[in-house]
Amino acid sequence: MGEVDPAFIQDAEHRPKLYTIQAEEIPVIDLSPITNQAVSDPSSIEGLVKEIGRACKEWGFFQVINHGVPLSLRQNIYKASRLFFAQTLEEKRKVSRDETSPNGYYDTEHTKNVRDWKEVFDFHAKDPTFIPVTSDDHDDRVTHWTNQSPQYPPNFRGIIEEYVEEVEKLSFKLMELIALSLGLEAKRFEEFFIKDQTSFIRLNHYPPCPYPHLALGVGRHKDSGALTVLAQDEVGGLEVKRKADQEWVRVKPTPDAYIINVGDIIQVWSNDFYESVEHRVMVNPEKERFSIPFFFFPAHDTEVQPLEELTNEKNPPKYRPYKWGKFLVTRKSSNFKKKNVENIQIYHYKIA
Repeated sequence: MGEVDPAFIQDAEHRPKLYTIQAEEIPVIDLSPITNQAVSDPSSIEGLVKEIGRACKEWGFFQVINHGVPLSLRQNIYKASRLFFAQTLEEKRKVSRDETSPNGYYDTEHTKNVRDWKEVFDFHAKDPTFIPVTSDDHDDRVTHWTNQSPQYPPNFRGIIEEYVEEVEKLSFKLMELIALSLGLEAKRFEEFFIKDQTSFIRLNHYPPCPYPHLALGVGRHKDSGALTVLAQDEVGGLEVKRKADQEWVRVKPTPDAYIINVGDIIQVWSNDFYESVEHRVMVNPEKERFSIPFFFFPAHDTEVQPLEELTNEKNPPKYRPYKWGKFLVTRKSSNFKKKNVENIQIYHYKIA
């Protein structure tokens, strides 16, 4: 990534400060009550639900330990990720993604129309993943995206699939806890994901950056899906905008934990009771960084709108319904070309 390209330079007001506030207070939540039968009793699960609810309300982010995902699978996917990204650009580009299939390798993604200092490999949880052909509301045609399988490292596809299966299980458990924290039935959200979900996993590689005062690994953004389950290495770099004072605070890596954040869809479903929070990724001038987010997305034909159980005369719906697949197709289109306007956001569906 050589000399600094103007495409990477953040506008002055969005450039990172080189001193950081460590977010020691982002909640670390022990999931033993649902992953370890020995400590599973109604009162401990009730306490866990309250903790999750408080973290969603106050931060929009939390970390989980004793989450049930085998450490060996995480080690395997990190090793495979390192091997893949260590290849020549020519080799990596043999599995480049494009506008017809957004799975595979990519190194020119833009966030808020500024290029990110990173390279990625994307892989969908369901192969094929069904998706609308266009973002036009009157076009009912559906196409599908399929995954690419690099030749190297060996068994790359199998390693990813095994890992995804476990992280997906964790996502369903977390969605149950979030549902309970909102006073809903535990399985309330399951119908949106059980068939034809559009979830995907991303392998991120952030090379060392000699311009940490100008560029970002990922610019400020909110996640458009329901839930994000992030594994980050010991280098760290994730920053969250603290709701209490709008300060950017660094999330200190907790060994083997996952960082969880609620996305825009949960904000809409909860009618703004929980909020999707802005976050970004800092670059490191000396060390490369690897992270692996899993984005838990519903089926393309899901109509996203505030849930009936959470709205009433005193608290009417704050959003118009939107089709998730159409939203996703519009959102993805900006990855491939810089636009003159901000990409689609949930506030475009806000009822005035």
